[in-house]
Amino acid sequence: MTTDRGTRIAVYTDTDDTDVSSGVRLLEAAGYTVRVLGSRDAAEIIEGARDAEVLLPGYASVTREIIEALPDLKLIALMSMGFDYVDVDAATERGVWVTNVPGAATEEVATHALAILLHAVRQLPFYLASATPGEWNSRAETAPPRLSETTLGIVGLGKIGRELARLAGPLFGRVVGYDPLLPDTPEVRAELDRLGVTRAGLADVRREANVLSLHLPLTSETERMIDAAFLAEMPTGSVLVNVSRGALIDEQALADALDAGHLSAAALDVLAEEPPSASHPLVGRPDVVLTPHIAYFSARTETEYVRIQAQNAASYADAGAPDSPVNRIG
Repeated sequence: MTTDRGTRIAVYTDTDDTDVSSGVRLLEAAGYTVRVLGSRDAAEIIEGARDAEVLLPGYASVTREIIEALPDLKLIALMSMGFDYVDVDAATERGVWVTNVPGAATEEVATHALAILLHAVRQLPFYLASATPGEWNSRAETAPPRLSETTLGIVGLGKIGRELARLAGPLFGRVVGYDPLLPDTPEVRAELDRLGVTRAGLADVRREANVLSLHLPLTSETERMIDAAFLAEMPTGSVLVNVSRGALIDEQALADALDAGHLSAAALDVLAEEPPSASHPLVGRPDVVLTPHIAYFSARTETEYVRIQAQNAASYADAGAPDSPVNRIG
């Protein structure tokens, strides 16, 4: 689909089930001609966006090959908080901005993390399946813990991690958190104190948390950081929660820890491969609460993600710089 309104070219790659019509209107008002390719294929993106100033991906990977094949490209505007599927270094080298949608789904993701961790801790997969006349009096092999006697660990104390602490803190006996990037200032210490978060090192959080929730970006340092050795140091019977990026976890190591009974459950909204194969080791397990990368989704974010993505392009056209860059140009 192409709409011809201006001399600047903006190209949506893949939109899946997202209605981007409001974004198209915003882009047109900013002077862009808009194309919607409907593809994640690199060759099709290169062919359809050769003259694009702005690229607006859904989930399509934006590789160095794509970036170097688009000579007029000035901005890659993402419809997500994460940007691990874009070669940001290649973009920066060529003077191309990369933007995301920071904070647009903080409440939704934190709420979803709480929902699925409660689902896992309270063993709802088992009890939902046993709520039948024949299985009514069945009990799981172990009883669930009392939350007020357990510790919640939060790895990553950005906006979402802190919102989870605010929501979940009153339910748990203790909340411990780790974030090497969060500054240690009086203001930060006061906020963590208000939220009831005890700041600690990663090793301490890992050892103390009965429920451990991940709120990290995917980088070369964090990829597969939750490996067999990490899991072995978690308390027996603990629960791992991930609403960030699937590749933070060595998924086979997690499956092995669940098989061994060292972890009692996992609550996941993300996997390294999406959608997963039928043989994925974490799919279809009664000890894994799995949702399809939907933590961000609500009636509000359904429109906000589209608006913020397009507004970054509109701001670039108007002022020469986008609103929420993740890299520095010039």
